[in-house]
Amino acid sequence: MGLAVPPATGAWRDGDPAGGRHWFALPGPLALEAGGTLPDARLAYETWGSLTPDGSNAVLVLHALTGDSHLAGPAAAGHPTAGWWDELVGPGRPLDTDRWFVVTPNVLGGCQGSTGPSSPAPDGRAWGGRFPLLTQRDQVAAEALLADALGVERWALVVGGSMGGMRALEWAVAHPSRVGGLLVLATAAAASAEQIAHASTQLHAIRSDSGWHGGDYHHLPPGAGPHRGLGLARRLAQITYRSETELATRFGRAPQAGEHPWRGGRFAVESYLDHHASKLAHRFDAGSYIVLNEAMNAHDLGRGRGGTAAALRRVTAPALIAAVDSDRLYPPSQQAELATHLPHADALRVISSPYGHDGFLLETGQVAPLLAELLPGAHR
Repeated sequence: MGLAVPPATGAWRDGDPAGGRHWFALPGPLALEAGGTLPDARLAYETWGSLTPDGSNAVLVLHALTGDSHLAGPAAAGHPTAGWWDELVGPGRPLDTDRWFVVTPNVLGGCQGSTGPSSPAPDGRAWGGRFPLLTQRDQVAAEALLADALGVERWALVVGGSMGGMRALEWAVAHPSRVGGLLVLATAAAASAEQIAHASTQLHAIRSDSGWHGGDYHHLPPGAGPHRGLGLARRLAQITYRSETELATRFGRAPQAGEHPWRGGRFAVESYLDHHASKLAHRFDAGSYIVLNEAMNAHDLGRGRGGTAAALRRVTAPALIAAVDSDRLYPPSQQAELATHLPHADALRVISSPYGHDGFLLETGQVAPLLAELLPGAHR
């Protein structure tokens, strides 16, 4: 696949280069929605710009499933990939770091510096299969503690797409007084049956890998972990992230260069999926993939709040909901439902893209005006 034998886990581990990360240790055990607590947890996060003395210029940007805190900047020691929204962050850009203090945490349960299955438990061994079930509400509770530590009483804007959009919504519903503006892209009020089906199939692929060992594989040598199952999960996911039109236009039935599918070789689209599978196995942790997908499956803004409409009525911030017109994983009907129940008129925006769900990451030229609508003086 073009890369070396995958490690047992692609997680960031203590002793690896810190890169741009900072760390926040939660002040005590975190009470979890499903019961019990998570002790000794920490969040890795990155910042750009400076916080004003009154703390009024802070922007929270929340990443999607396999993203991390590296919102902007090149790939470097400690950061296996370049910033996932690099074009939007920096002086003179929509998230102008001469004006705004931009914060991106690695989600609790993740694998790029925050506490997750690859992290040491209190006994010194990796949490592995012992790591507890998390929900979006637990993750936002940890992020609220981070905000306290940073001196941010109220975010000027909370932004997120896909899984990050779930957390952005949870922020606005659970902490309405702390959210001054809300931009949510390509997400839903609750995970649908189809989304749960897609995710659970991917998790079965990981758990069926002989290298899974019940989640306790982090001590194994390269090649011995569940990289095959994680790779299959990524292949399944990648198909849902892109549109049928894009795959057809980009690949069609073309063979991979130098290969002949009718003689056992690969089609070009198969090579594309293989590439993404290998990349993820080198930079992500299979246990985190399971923990985060299970949290996404549990996502339901209306749980215990009287339903979706009642939950969204708690939102007090100016809000925009953005749909990607070709998204087949989080179809525009889900964003339309969100916009309908928000207490603000004209909340729905549509990003036109051939790329499907990944359009919210790739169509930065269409995301920039949405940021400008919610951040006074932002650049388009």
